[in-house]
Amino acid sequence: MPLSWNEIRDRSVAFVREWADESSEDAEAKSFWDAFFKVFGVERRRLAQFEAPVSLVRNGGKTATGYVDLFWKGRLLVEHKSRGKDLNRAYDQAIDYFEGIADRDLPRYVLVSDFARFRLDDLETGDKHEFALKDLPKNLRLFGFVAGYESRPVRPQDPVNLAAAERMGKLHDKLKASGFEGHDLEVFLVRLLFCLFADDTGIFQPIQSFREWIEGRTAQDGSDLGGTLAKFFEVLNTPLEKRQKTLDEKLAAFAYVNGKLFAERLSIPDFDAGMRAALLDAAALDWSRISPAIFGALFQSIMDPKARRNLGAHYTSEENILKLIEALFLDDLRAELAAAKGNANKLFELQKKLRTLTFLDPACGCGNFLVVAYRELREIELEILRQVEKNRSLDIFHAVQVNVDQFYGIEIEEFPAQIAQVALWLTDHQMNQKVSAEFGLYFARLPLVTSPTIVHGNALRLDWEAIVPKEKLTHILGNPPFSGAMVMGDSQREDIDAVFTDLKGAGVLDYVACWFWKAAGLIQGTRIEVAFVSTSSICQGEQVGILWRPLLDRFHVSITFAHRTFSWSNEARGVAAVHCVIVGFSLSERLKRRIFESSAPSGVPHFMLAKNINPYLLDAPNILLPNRDLPFCTVPELRYGSMPRDGGNLLLDESEYLTLVAQEPKAAQFIKPFVGADGFLNGIPRWCIWFAGEDPTALRNLPVLRGRVEATKAFRLASKASTTRAFAATPYLFCQIAQPKTEYVLVPAHSSENRQFIPLGFMGPKSILGNSCFSLPGASLFHFAVLQGTMHMAWVRYTCGRLESRYRYSKDIVYNNFPWPKGPTVKQTAAIEEGARGVLSAREEFPDSTLADLYDPLTMPPVLVKAHARLDKAVDAAYGYKGKSTDAERAAFLFELYQKYMSLFPTEAKAARKRRKS
Repeated sequence: MPLSWNEIRDRSVAFVREWADESSEDAEAKSFWDAFFKVFGVERRRLAQFEAPVSLVRNGGKTATGYVDLFWKGRLLVEHKSRGKDLNRAYDQAIDYFEGIADRDLPRYVLVSDFARFRLDDLETGDKHEFALKDLPKNLRLFGFVAGYESRPVRPQDPVNLAAAERMGKLHDKLKASGFEGHDLEVFLVRLLFCLFADDTGIFQPIQSFREWIEGRTAQDGSDLGGTLAKFFEVLNTPLEKRQKTLDEKLAAFAYVNGKLFAERLSIPDFDAGMRAALLDAAALDWSRISPAIFGALFQSIMDPKARRNLGAHYTSEENILKLIEALFLDDLRAELAAAKGNANKLFELQKKLRTLTFLDPACGCGNFLVVAYRELREIELEILRQVEKNRSLDIFHAVQVNVDQFYGIEIEEFPAQIAQVALWLTDHQMNQKVSAEFGLYFARLPLVTSPTIVHGNALRLDWEAIVPKEKLTHILGNPPFSGAMVMGDSQREDIDAVFTDLKGAGVLDYVACWFWKAAGLIQGTRIEVAFVSTSSICQGEQVGILWRPLLDRFHVSITFAHRTFSWSNEARGVAAVHCVIVGFSLSERLKRRIFESSAPSGVPHFMLAKNINPYLLDAPNILLPNRDLPFCTVPELRYGSMPRDGGNLLLDESEYLTLVAQEPKAAQFIKPFVGADGFLNGIPRWCIWFAGEDPTALRNLPVLRGRVEATKAFRLASKASTTRAFAATPYLFCQIAQPKTEYVLVPAHSSENRQFIPLGFMGPKSILGNSCFSLPGASLFHFAVLQGTMHMAWVRYTCGRLESRYRYSKDIVYNNFPWPKGPTVKQTAAIEEGARGVLSAREEFPDSTLADLYDPLTMPPVLVKAHARLDKAVDAAYGYKGKSTDAERAAFLFELYQKYMSLFPTEAKAARKRRKS
């Protein structure tokens, strides 16, 4: 166990006295450095070698052997000179040795001395320190890496995280290629992960004793390494008093670990020279810099060659984890800490509270949410202890209370579950190092007596309360799987059925909704607070009513905070980000509800206080929009476009159209312009075979056209859907025909989320509208103007569903529930219509530009921007809206207006509308 800093300081004073007058390098240098290491309670020979030979290439290409005065592989190189010699020259000589040192053995520190002076260079940070021998007691902390007190800053973006995963990946591949695989390989790698970390963080004493033991106790060909590691694991699992008296001295010096990490007996892998080298390459990294919060996911990804090709894409950034845990509990604890400053009793009460907090992540993966939450709790506790220490001395071994046994997780895969447990232990030791450095006493929790509880199993089939009693639990958090209803596998659909046993419409819910449902059921009768990262879909479109109505009405949950849509990204370049929300909820009413929002999905969030947060994540009443067959305001009915369901045979691009008409000129009367969302927005002309209202017997004399119709019939007959097969009887017709007979407004069903507006347009009845669009027959300039305005777009952004992140406009939710301005005056109507003409006129100024070009946020012409601004001003006036211009403020206004409109309907009318729908 490392000495206390007080003991080290006393020893350093004696060392200075003893060596104050020494001057001869040859006579006493080795004794000087043996004594130096003993100042820190370390035997030099356990770490470093005198006169270490290195091969150097001299002028003329000849190889010579140089001898380093003192060399600690991977850590420290010492060059010693007689008193009064030039330390700069000594430093240059030390650096010259680097060419003969293997990359994995290159030191971080270079130390030169002439007895009277020391100069320490940190080659990683570039820091340089030079001081006299007499000042050694003042500079002891520079040598924390010798004493076992080094507390390194851990940064998630540190390249060492990737380097460590890559080196472990190489070892994994070599072991697997040898035939060592499956469960034994996974457990073996997790044990090595612990050992490599322990070797650089003081769990194993002295630092890097594990690496030195492998190099010194195993053959270079690796033939005995597997058996030696098996013995090593056995020793780590054996208490000191139960170990054999004849055990190898160096092996016996390793600590007893316990924690069941080394308890299971594994088959023994057979190593070769390449495998041994791969392990030593991994051991050469500085594992004290590893971030357990992200390394677990990186480590898991090495098991999958496809995932490894984009290493770095498979972990969640700490920034995103903190978005959840800060709003869930951390901000409140920090506020309590600030309020308790200077009051010892309040500080101790806060520490007691920290010890009672208990966390469950029911989809924990490699434990990154649990790890960051634990680390932040320990940081708060450390600050409490700092403040208390100012007024009284602490027994640090009893003062630290927060522990890993406050953390629970469920993970469906075995390997990540094992990593999660180890990651929490590693984080615990990193925080113990900080405590040691802060208070000058070595603090470690070995053997591992307390453990986190990480259960390997399907969280949706397990009883969460059997894992952690809800009377004990305070927080549920995590990032459950995101699978949408259209991409779920069979097992996930079975999970949906098992969770939502009595919920109508559950088949359209995203998989993540299962965790919301299970958590809401568990927290009944408690003050447990919950927060999950989720796909945005559960707070948009039809999923809102299906999921949130029972959550609000049956389970009585209340949304306490929310992060509106943001980009759930990671540090890897070229990796598509998922658009997510974070929703926090509980049964208790928080006085301060917060809604976090970023100006852009990838921006820095800011928060606003809310009176209420509804399931659309707005500061508005808990209104859940129903699926309506008809608009609840007196406006034209929105209709679906016509659906061909033809396998592409009834539709033609321009080239196919020209070719067909050239081959069969008489076919032209049966071919009409066809408009889909993509063609409308990007100006791509398309055509369709259209026999609605025509005599199909004309096909007898049109063999080319007939061939396409026959191909349509074959496609429909081959369908698994009986409804599609039925339409094979009329293969010359679209399956569903809804073509307007009058002029109509076209509304694309899908549009890019990057556009400020979904472009709409007037179309004539001769353009056949496809099912990727809606039509609004009989719409006036007024209707076009309101739908084309910012007010309507704010409603769309908060109520529409999403296809990936693109807008998915809907008739039954978005349009039919939209609250139109009530009773605009003649003047207001005229201003709105004039605004509509202004928008259409601005578009006409760019006849060669597509709507996609005109509404691209980067290229939208100023004249069109101004036209939309004038239109918005007119529409806002009709609504009487004087609020902020943000989408959230507008949407909240519209929800309140919706509630007001609904309250005006007589009860009988409401019931009639409901009956008509059913």
